[in-house]
Amino acid sequence: MGFSMGLNLVLLLAMVATNILSLYHLSSTLQSPKPPTQQPVPDHLLHQLNTIRATISHLTRHQPPSVNPSPTTTKPSIPQDLLLYSHLSSIASACHNHPDLLHKYMTYTPYSLCPLDSDLLAESLILHGCHPLPRRRCFSKTPPKPPSSLPHNPFPSSFLDSNVIWNKYPSCKSFSCLAKQSPGLGFDLNTEISKFMTYKTELDLPIPQLLQVAKSANSVIRLGIDIGGATGTFAARMKQYNVTVVTTTMNFNVPNNEVVAMRGLVPLHVPLQQRLPVFDGVVDLVRCAHAVNRWIPLTMMEFLFYDVDRVLRGGGYLWFDHFFSRRMDLSKVFGPLIGKLGYKKVKWAVGNKTDSSGLKNEEVYLTALLQKPVSK
Repeated sequence: MGFSMGLNLVLLLAMVATNILSLYHLSSTLQSPKPPTQQPVPDHLLHQLNTIRATISHLTRHQPPSVNPSPTTTKPSIPQDLLLYSHLSSIASACHNHPDLLHKYMTYTPYSLCPLDSDLLAESLILHGCHPLPRRRCFSKTPPKPPSSLPHNPFPSSFLDSNVIWNKYPSCKSFSCLAKQSPGLGFDLNTEISKFMTYKTELDLPIPQLLQVAKSANSVIRLGIDIGGATGTFAARMKQYNVTVVTTTMNFNVPNNEVVAMRGLVPLHVPLQQRLPVFDGVVDLVRCAHAVNRWIPLTMMEFLFYDVDRVLRGGGYLWFDHFFSRRMDLSKVFGPLIGKLGYKKVKWAVGNKTDSSGLKNEEVYLTALLQKPVSK
């Protein structure tokens, strides 16, 4: 209350000073006996006027919202913690394109539990390019009974429902429900256990074959990144071959990140447009899963490919696993885009996408294993 009254007094004095200076200049012009020619404004007056105007503008921008806002006011006030954090660290420019979501995300009671819809809001902002998100001063709710140790087997007989807070997921409240309702998304362990281990068509690249290719080339695969890896099945299988793989994954209303962690693996909650949080030239393998496909804007895809090149060491491998696009686009757009990297083609297999969307749009799958030149 006192701060607001003091601020209003400063604003009033600044406006009065501006008017006095303007009247002084006007009166000196009228009293001049010379013909009414345009008189230049003295430099010292211009400087004082500009200083006062800048002060008014600065104070107005930072004036706190009124305790009793006018009934006609419709613009929401900026959350105080958002203002505070903006003075500590920069906020992604894309965040300003979605003020309603950002304000809702940053509206909470400090030092208490975070709102229950925080995760949904966070993911929505991230997918709109607002990343990294501003930090907050609230406590995230966690499962009441976390496991006492990491599992030795990343393919358990089942996932424990108690390891997930199901209130944030509207469609299912158990893993058995997810396995039935969302087949193929990584929650049916009976299906997941055979992935990456069998060869049915040219589009498949079993892990034993991948490791043999690297061995034959006197290369080694120790560290990897799985981009868009869902529940982490690829990383889980590679763990059994003593290869460490981190998985980038979004939830999309299912507990992908939680399942990756339950398997004793590392989930990275980052979108495809985010720079990979890994140093240059330190990984041996990057796998691009189904999330990397023709629906990504071409320019964004190109930046993604060159970010992959940044983190791959010389001699490392880039694996496009069932990348899908229209057949014509693969030959005219995506093939040349991949070719710009200058990588060696170890495997390049194309096959028809035979689901309803693939048949309708004349889509094909590409499975390609490419090796980065050592000289790069």
